[in-house]
Amino acid sequence: MKNLNFKRTYLLGLTFVAVLQSCSKDTDSLEQQTEVAEAQELAISEAFENELHECGYVDGNWSSTAYLSSSIGTSSETNFMQTQNSRIAAVWGRPAVPLSFVKDNSNPNSTYNAISYGSGKIYYGEAIYNAAKAQGQIANVMILAHEFAHQLQFTYGYPSKNESTARAAELEADGMAGYYLRRPNGYNKTSFSQIATAYEFAASIGDNNTTSPGHHGRSYQRRSAVRLGFLLGAYDLNAASFDYNFFYYYNGVLNGSYKQEKPEYFNAELDKYIRSYAKELQKISNGEMSDEEYFNLD
Repeated sequence: MKNLNFKRTYLLGLTFVAVLQSCSKDTDSLEQQTEVAEAQELAISEAFENELHECGYVDGNWSSTAYLSSSIGTSSETNFMQTQNSRIAAVWGRPAVPLSFVKDNSNPNSTYNAISYGSGKIYYGEAIYNAAKAQGQIANVMILAHEFAHQLQFTYGYPSKNESTARAAELEADGMAGYYLRRPNGYNKTSFSQIATAYEFAASIGDNNTTSPGHHGRSYQRRSAVRLGFLLGAYDLNAASFDYNFFYYYNGVLNGSYKQEKPEYFNAELDKYIRSYAKELQKISNGEMSDEEYFNLD
């Protein structure tokens, strides 16, 4: 289990383990989850509105000319992102964390990033938001769900598998994003083809720097991770059971070495279901599946 006393950030391109400096105070997550996502979003925005408008410096992970904002795009777009933030958290039985947006009028491209902080907040760059929106808002939902997955990792000490790079954490976050996009109480996409194109936007950040501490996984590994998460989305799992099952199948089925023990989170019905997709998952993870095949998966 990782030491959660450190403030940690997960970035789409690089992982930092650092003590962060910020013009805004580290704030606690909401203590109680409200029943309605919109009400939770309103509570968060009201709590941070004045602070965000006055904040002229973000922290060392962003450009010196970047600043925090409580809005992105139109009011409708802002509401969409805040509502998704609350809904993603609710799927995992957690309260939402504050979601703020980073803008930079002097160097807009400097905000091509999204960061999940160990202190309990997500900063979402305007440049990456706009680029993702061009592929459809589902791409932004994918990224946001990925970033909230890191909040789960901070809270519970996941991933249960430790590697020398960030790959295990990043692939699990990809899987959790795929899970959310399928869940009926989440984004409710019942066909993988409905999310595959959007996921390619995030997967394009996959890298081949396998020895780099910030390695996120190769593009085809990220594809495989989100597909596995989507398949797990056929079942109602909590964070612990997702973490267990993700690595149970990712390390077992995909590498051809299947565990035989049946511990706490083993589900015979789920096991049979995932086994039926074993060859497909292995083909994706090995980079043998074409784009056309991937985009048309059920």
